[in-house]
Amino acid sequence: MTPRPRIVQINLAPTLGGAEVFTAFMSRALAARGWPTRVIVDARAKFWRDLDFGGVEVIGVTDGNAAANALEAVDIALIHGSLPAQVLARLRDRGLVLGIAHQALYDASRPAYYDQADLLFGVSRRVIATLRAHGIANVHDEPLLGIGEIHRLHSEAVPVRGPLCEWDERKFVEKLAGAGQRVFPTLGLGARYAKRPGLTLGIVSRIARAKQFPALFDILAPMIEAQPHVNLEVFGIAVGNKQLRALRRAVRPLGSRVRFWGHQRDVAPAYRAIDYLLTGLPDREALGLNVIEACLCGTPVLAVDAPPFTETMRDGITGFLYIDPRTDGGRDFARLLAGIAAGTHKPDLTRAAAHLEGFSFARFADRVDAAMRDAIALISARTAAAGK
Repeated sequence: MTPRPRIVQINLAPTLGGAEVFTAFMSRALAARGWPTRVIVDARAKFWRDLDFGGVEVIGVTDGNAAANALEAVDIALIHGSLPAQVLARLRDRGLVLGIAHQALYDASRPAYYDQADLLFGVSRRVIATLRAHGIANVHDEPLLGIGEIHRLHSEAVPVRGPLCEWDERKFVEKLAGAGQRVFPTLGLGARYAKRPGLTLGIVSRIARAKQFPALFDILAPMIEAQPHVNLEVFGIAVGNKQLRALRRAVRPLGSRVRFWGHQRDVAPAYRAIDYLLTGLPDREALGLNVIEACLCGTPVLAVDAPPFTETMRDGITGFLYIDPRTDGGRDFARLLAGIAAGTHKPDLTRAAAHLEGFSFARFADRVDAAMRDAIALISARTAAAGK
């Protein structure tokens, strides 16, 4: 048997998000199916130590050029995030470049590697459709999807309040706030979660622009306010103070019925602390790993009835899908929430196993294996064509 080339994954993200969790379980999947692999990350990013790579080698580097230097002649580059143009050019000059599209396209802007990769893998059919709609042709037909990665190397018994915001160091005020957080890292932190009486809705996500939580709650907050025994818990760090302020403004009608818990090193306790997970709006969502994670924790989901949530959800089984509130003013959500609060609407979680099997580690590893085989076939076809 011909030895398989090593797949060298590159993810130099400075902060933790879905693509970084994906990188960790992608590493384990490659190793499980016999693909040699290693991961190159930003040495300054400390969050990687909380993720399970299953023994796959993780190398910290200072920049993109150092990442390119770490590849050997026969290695295949697999890119998970943005890289400078000159680094992409170096990688392309030395061999095959693969990429994973972790975000859907909704305007003309996109990471350069989307166009530069020899073959691009989308994490959902929704992502694949947006890539092709924006003229990107080098896209694999099948989505990789993902798994419900709820295991963290540092576990918590219950959620604990963490930092609320990733400060934008380019802005003077936020730079000062970030410096204060580093000097007084425990200021206001460390409170332990206790569930309140009534129905608990929760966000478990980074508070990022792509999620559009403020726009969602501009419509939904009055619907939640009208149900006096419904509370909202927000688990996740805001990407910049602007996003945090916007969400606080949108949920202001709920008053003390909303609490912010910030970054969670261990997400499983957060899912288990709520009765339903609330997703953001679908337009800019790529897959929604939190939907899969919540379901595997036994927590049903409330999501807008649109892709990609229609790929990861089964209405009435893993939770409920509702009409986009921007089209009906939130009436369908209000109807659904009233039924849940009254106990007349309950998802049949006993039927969820068949759906969730598609997001198991074994099925994901099979999809990864097939994707890498197709990439190798692409190399072979190009080599044969060049020899003619």
